Amino acid sequence: MPVFNVHERLLAAKADEVGALLDSLSDGAADRLWPSRSWGTLEFDRPLSVGAVGGHGPVRYTVAAYVPGTWIRFTFTGPRGFHGFHEFAVLPLDEEHTLLRHTLAMRVTGLARLTWPLAWRWGHDACLEDSLDLAERATTGALPRPARWSRYVRLLRMLAR
Repeated sequence: MPVFNVHERLLAAKADEVGALLDSLSDGAADRLWPSRSWGTLEFDRPLSVGAVGGHGPVRYTVAAYVPGTWIRFTFTGPRGFHGFHEFAVLPLDEEHTLLRHTLAMRVTGLARLTWPLAWRWGHDACLEDSLDLAERATTGALPRPARWSRYVRLLRMLAR
């Protein structure tokens, strides 16, 4: 089953500011893009670079490509049945506006054909919107419309505990 999922946020910020957020991924307390307080820490076996192995919780991947400040692609190694990648891209629109886009493109097989649409997708969507909220707050100092978790996401998180 193919999956194509995109989340993006238009930020009133210069591309280098948004790129600095991308480069902070997995840098412990300095990480200003990953919502670790709600979704667990993003960790790798070395600094962010091609070949770094890690992930968050049961979601595992390898850094397949990285252009600092611009683009990073992660190739899935887990959970079982996830075959593909996800990536962040920093897309400058003009001097003062940048689009931060996250794309997930994969094929799910086996049990993941059930678990993706029933559970993983909902957590993924909530996590990415939380990440984009962090980016907006970090670059603009404000967050007029914070993302809200659906009842279903709250139920899934309660069941996961």
